[in-house]
Amino acid sequence: MNILQIKLKSKNYNIYIEKNIMNSAGKYIKDIYKGKKIAVVTDSNVDKLYSNVLLNSLSKEGFIVNKVVIEPGEKSKNMNTLIDIYKNFCSFKIRRSDLIIALGGGVVGDITGFASSTYLRGVKYIQIPTTLLAQIDSSVGGKVAVDLPWGKNLIGNFYHPEAVFIDPNVLTSLSDKFFNDGMGEVIKYGFIKSSEFIDELIKYKNKNELLENIEKIIYRCCSIKKDLVQKDEFDTGDRMLLNFGHTIGHSIEKVFNYNKYTHGECVAFGMAYITRKSEEFGYTSKGTYKVMREILNKYNLSYDVPKLDKNALFDAVALDKKTAFDYINVILLKKIGEAYIVKLKLEEFKKYLDF
Repeated sequence: MNILQIKLKSKNYNIYIEKNIMNSAGKYIKDIYKGKKIAVVTDSNVDKLYSNVLLNSLSKEGFIVNKVVIEPGEKSKNMNTLIDIYKNFCSFKIRRSDLIIALGGGVVGDITGFASSTYLRGVKYIQIPTTLLAQIDSSVGGKVAVDLPWGKNLIGNFYHPEAVFIDPNVLTSLSDKFFNDGMGEVIKYGFIKSSEFIDELIKYKNKNELLENIEKIIYRCCSIKKDLVQKDEFDTGDRMLLNFGHTIGHSIEKVFNYNKYTHGECVAFGMAYITRKSEEFGYTSKGTYKVMREILNKYNLSYDVPKLDKNALFDAVALDKKTAFDYINVILLKKIGEAYIVKLKLEEFKKYLDF
């Protein structure tokens, strides 16, 4: 088993990475949580695959478990779903001394974490991510949120779990589309922090070889995120490097109403879009965009940004959480493995959108 410990001023918690850990999660949770009642939040897709495995593991340890099932997909990460989750917590009589578990991908993790942080002013929770994207990104670091009609993650909080349990075996049930979705975030880590990691990812011959090394890949990504979160818990400095590709990516998601492209696909669009332009302007080393195209193509992620209304894209960017007054913090690459933060006026950022 690989274990990473996140050490913060407010709390410490562990990330456990092991194949089949889902089957023994109850045993580990018993070491962390001394109560009896647990609410598990999942979505209808994950429910069919893994709820029984987790619930059996919890029942063996004597826990009393209630389950909340939401609809899958970004369209569920909204206030109406949040109210339904609160309603279920009330029906189950969840108290502040009880425990909540998020079992699912990024949407389940985000909305469950936000519900946990706000219900009764805070109930402890655990993340059990079931997608590659959630395992290497959204389940780690304490960012929780829901979307509003005007943009993604506009209502959010910093609320860390008691633990994260990552079972790489669950990734075999992902479709290629959603596995590649996670690879968008994996590739991001290499571009912002490790050229050697990019070299490794390019050298893998096929998906089978990648999966043979998936525990190492997950550990590498989580280690990079852990270091950035420990330096900058509240996302005011170095942690913003994790947003590489996300300003434009989130905005593309919004323009297409969250139902045409996945988050990882949009991050790939965003990384390619911004890197092509920053290389043209001389801010990024020549050849970086070529390598980016190569690796995105290898993992079936498009670098050709879809045709869209650029004014709508800019309007979405202007609502991004990284904007303050008339400025926005933009993440650029100096070269592969080295990212930096640039503060730009919103009007100046238009040149990156081909205005």
